[in-house]
Amino acid sequence: MAFELPPLPFAQDALEPHMSAKTLEFHHGKHHAAYVRTANELTKGTPFENAPLEEVILKTAKDGDKATLFNNVAQIWNHTFFWNCLRKGGGGKPGGDIAKRIDRDLGGYEKFVEEFKKAAATQFGSGWAWLVLDKDKLKVVKTANAVNPLSQGQIALLTIDVWEHAYYLDFQNRRPDFVATFLDHLVNWDYAARNLEAEHALPR
Repeated sequence: MAFELPPLPFAQDALEPHMSAKTLEFHHGKHHAAYVRTANELTKGTPFENAPLEEVILKTAKDGDKATLFNNVAQIWNHTFFWNCLRKGGGGKPGGDIAKRIDRDLGGYEKFVEEFKKAAATQFGSGWAWLVLDKDKLKVVKTANAVNPLSQGQIALLTIDVWEHAYYLDFQNRRPDFVATFLDHLVNWDYAARNLEAEHALPR
């Protein structure tokens, strides 16, 4: 079954004024769609043609000969994950278990914000900043280009896309302002909490 471009989980203008409909038109409708189209072209007639997306990511992540395929399938996964990390009226401090885990593992919400902003701002060139579960501990990490926690043996809870096409129409070269806006107004903490809760064997 061919890879498909999933619809956004909100209306294209739902995140304004923090993320414009024009940004989402280009980011989802052109960039994300191009990864889907290219991945389908690269897998057609190969053993990967009908494989699940996650399987293709894991089987190509360490194979330099399949770097182009990995980049495209990983970017499908990354972007689909990113859209779900956004919501209208989001941002601010989380509550519940994920807040307790941030306190325990990262030293509190303010320390998390400091680490996350630093990871996002210092990722040279294109890439991502993530909140992940690594074994039994929350960590803030950054990855270059299409690399994601799935390919690193970690569980993604939350991400921000710091490729320029994610923010340039709204923020030009002001990546730190984009990251601050994401944390203050856009983060879907409910989604991050569900990703954490999905791991049934978590220590409490």
